[in-house]
Amino acid sequence: MNVNSKTPIVLTIAGSDSGGGAGIQADIKAISATGSYACSVITAITAQNTLGVNAIFPIPIEHVEHQLDAVFSDLNVVAVKVGMLADSAIIHAVAKKLMQYQPPFLVVDPVMVATSGDLLLEQSAISTLKTTLLPMANLITPNLPEGAALTGLPVPNTEQEMTQLIDELRQIGCDAVLLKGGHLETSRDSNDLLILPDATQKLTSKRIATRNTHGTGCTLSAAIASYLAQGHDLQSAVVEAKHYITAAIAHADELVIGQGHGPVHHFYKLNQPQCRPNHQDLVENDD
Repeated sequence: MNVNSKTPIVLTIAGSDSGGGAGIQADIKAISATGSYACSVITAITAQNTLGVNAIFPIPIEHVEHQLDAVFSDLNVVAVKVGMLADSAIIHAVAKKLMQYQPPFLVVDPVMVATSGDLLLEQSAISTLKTTLLPMANLITPNLPEGAALTGLPVPNTEQEMTQLIDELRQIGCDAVLLKGGHLETSRDSNDLLILPDATQKLTSKRIATRNTHGTGCTLSAAIASYLAQGHDLQSAVVEAKHYITAAIAHADELVIGQGHGPVHHFYKLNQPQCRPNHQDLVENDD
């Protein structure tokens, strides 16, 4: 496969969010906004909005496999981002297809814990995720509750407690882990830990006061995959994606979407003056 494709193509494998703020929809927006071409494989259809999830309809595994075959047999996919996988069977199916097609880069956002704290995956499915899919990844991007679920340790309440997950997360076997600290809401900054085999790098950004943070995890992991597809090394891709999601959150209140937790502003750059067309340039005079 040609990694240096003229068009960096990124595949997102995830669930659909009818409200448009997370899942497949957020991934496609993030991949597009950061300069890559997005294609998708849908694993579940959710009925949701800014107020919450009302229903989930898993896509039959056979059709998930057909989608994967259709994409990989035609498109030069350089990077894959994996999000919501509903159960052990679909995890096995996706892992098998990724083993078959061997995309150069794999980023897994282990969507396992709801905002309420409830597990979205059964313990057996978490075990399947850890043994089949996560070891294949170049990077996994758990938040703190997901990091706790993967390690069996308590959910960290401080940055010091975050570091206690490092050794256990390394044992998963993937190339690197980005442990996201956004849940530490008492901290003035939003700090993440990029955990490499022999080092840990702290990524810091100012915490932004907004309730419009729906889809931040999806967006960040999709942006990382996008930058990897464009030729960035892992650390550079993570740093660039961290800058992107921070700005998307900072501009989130420019949008007025729904009555609950609205989305981040994926296309905030389009609202900046230098990105707006000069209408004079579009008018051809007959003089």
